[in-house]
Formats: sequence, C-alpha cells, structure tokens
Amino acid sequence: MKRWLCTVVLLLPLLGISQNWQPDFDMALSKSSQENKPVILVFSGSDWCAPCIKLEKSIWQSEAFKEHASKNYVLYKADFPKKKKNELPQELLDSHKELAQQFNPKGYFPLVLVLDKDANVLGTTGYERFGPKKYIKLLDSFLQ
Repeated sequence: MKRWLCTVVLLLPLLGISQNWQPDFDMALSKSSQENKPVILVFSGSDWCAPCIKLEKSIWQSEAFKEHASKNYVLYKADFPKKKKNELPQELLDSHKELAQQFNPKGYFPLVLVLDKDANVLGTTGYERFGPKKYIKLLDSFLQ
C-alpha cells in the first residue's frame, strides 16, 4: 500500500503538464476559439517517418514543450501510420486526408503548422535539429 501511494504521489505532478492532443480537428478549433489560443497542427507518419519519430521524441515528449504547450497552444496531430497494428479508424483517416488536402497538399512529413482560431496558417516548419527551447521560440515567432 505504501509503495502504491508513493507512486501516485510521484506521478501526480506529471498529470498537470501532460500533453493534451485533441481527438478531433473541429474540437481543436473550437477549443482554440474558446481559449483564444493558436493551434499546432502536425502531419506525422508516426511509424515510418524517421524525422517524425525524432520530432516526437525530442520535442513533443519534452517537458519544456509539454509545459509551454499546455499554457499557450491547442494541439492536433494528423497521423498517417502505415503499419497494420497502428491502423486508424477509416473515419479518422478520411478526416486526416481532408486536412492534408487543405493544409499539406504536397505531402510533407513532418509538417508543423501554427494556425489561428479561424484555421488561417500563421507559420509552418518541420523537423529541425535543435532542442525544445529553440523549437518553442520558432513556433512562438509565428504568432507575431
């Protein structure tokens, strides 16, 4: 019992800064409008695109990004996995394809867009070989 209680106490602070990727793009836009925060829209190939995997590990999973994003952005990931075990439901895949037609017609992976609450593109980037703090500065620069 003591061990369980210690584990819970140690993990509680992590819940406060966990990433909150929205399950639906329309929900992300709605939340963006309600909270007056821009949206980070990520086009990713989570199980086949090496730069996407690096971006996930080095930026999206970093504590610095999680903390900053929770206060300043609404997050949405349009993932296009290829492995059968990671297959998305058809409805979600169709939604991602529609987003790709609108925001990523050339099919770049990864592609990271910062959008305003009306889905206007404020800036784009991809995988960059620098740490979370510099990546956050890059994303924030699109807001000015």
